[in-house]
Amino acid sequence: MNAATAARGPSFSVANQHALATILEASQTKSIIASRDIFDISGIKLWARDQPVSDALQRRLLDRQLRNPLESCLLAEDGVTAHTLVQSFEALLEQDGPVAALVRSHAGRIRKEVAHLPLHSVPQLLLTAAQASRPESFDHAVQAMALCGAMMDAHGGGTAEMRMALLCGLLHDLGEMYIDPRHGEAEADRELDFVSYQQLVVHPHVGHLLIAQLTNYPGALSRAIAEHHERLDGSGYPHGLQSDDVSALGRMLAVTEATLGTLRHAERPLLARASVSLRAVPGEFDLYWTRVVEAGARAELPSRASLGTAEVQLRLGRLDSALRAAEESVAVLALDAESPALKNGVALSRHLLGRLRVGWNASGLWSAQALSARDAAEVEAIEEELVFRLRAIERAAMLRAGELAPRDAGRLATLCESLRAVAV
Repeated sequence: MNAATAARGPSFSVANQHALATILEASQTKSIIASRDIFDISGIKLWARDQPVSDALQRRLLDRQLRNPLESCLLAEDGVTAHTLVQSFEALLEQDGPVAALVRSHAGRIRKEVAHLPLHSVPQLLLTAAQASRPESFDHAVQAMALCGAMMDAHGGGTAEMRMALLCGLLHDLGEMYIDPRHGEAEADRELDFVSYQQLVVHPHVGHLLIAQLTNYPGALSRAIAEHHERLDGSGYPHGLQSDDVSALGRMLAVTEATLGTLRHAERPLLARASVSLRAVPGEFDLYWTRVVEAGARAELPSRASLGTAEVQLRLGRLDSALRAAEESVAVLALDAESPALKNGVALSRHLLGRLRVGWNASGLWSAQALSARDAAEVEAIEEELVFRLRAIERAAMLRAGELAPRDAGRLATLCESLRAVAV
């Protein structure tokens, strides 16, 4: 699925090969049956009600348009339930990890509301398939569910708000099942090339359509899922929304996804890295939702710096030099850019680097006189974040520019190489 296909939206009248493959793999260990007869658009019966799914179903569905979406015709009999979600949450709490530390003080409320979550049959099927065939994706969904619940509880959300927040976290990445698993988010920041990344960025839109078209959940849920990679400054995807265009639940999900994405790869101290990520660029995230992460980071940071003042100043100087090199590369290309597409890509790069510089300056970490022990403890986290941000700017510029003439493509590639070089 490419960006153009995503703009039109997936057609659920045809079985998606990646989602179907995951469901079939799950059927090896789970009881997944047809909940109704499955017909193609011409009325030919392809599969009978109550018949277990098998590889034969995949052959019959090949290139066939269906009368009803496949997802609404299947049922996971022994799959994920509210009860098993409580068990998964309990297992998360038993881990000695940063997510457990963030949500533990809210565990009682989360446990209570998870036990009463309404699971529609379509997401229940997909969650069951993920649990059996993509366990890392299912674990991520449980972590997001728990963190969203903690955030909502920290802000005094009522029963309905808590359950909506929990569902947002649990279901936000279902769209990933509809893209090649090689292009998943777990590999995005470190391993995916740009072409693969183009496949990944459509998943919020796919997830939105899945929930909006195939379930009876409120529109606020599908909207939040569509927005979970948006940023308030317009630098997110897939639609580059800004400020008030992003809903409150979408803002909460964006903070959740960014936090978990950081924790997936960060070195210790983990929560310090997540905290730095959320405040690196002013105006990127809604700070209303960051309270839980900030509190966890404060508790995690050591009371004394592990680095001496001289080492801290040396590292900060290197960060400053890396940013300056990136800024100079963008400035040079801005003078050469001729086509509107290339200008758009370069302009976005310049804007994002400028916002990154504002964030570092606002932190006070550039002033050696202002450094405290607690500030110094963040330096390693800031180094990791800078590398991540420069890679993200590279991809954002390429996405914004789109298809370019060979000469312009070469110029943009030169810029990207320079960003990659200073990020090493």
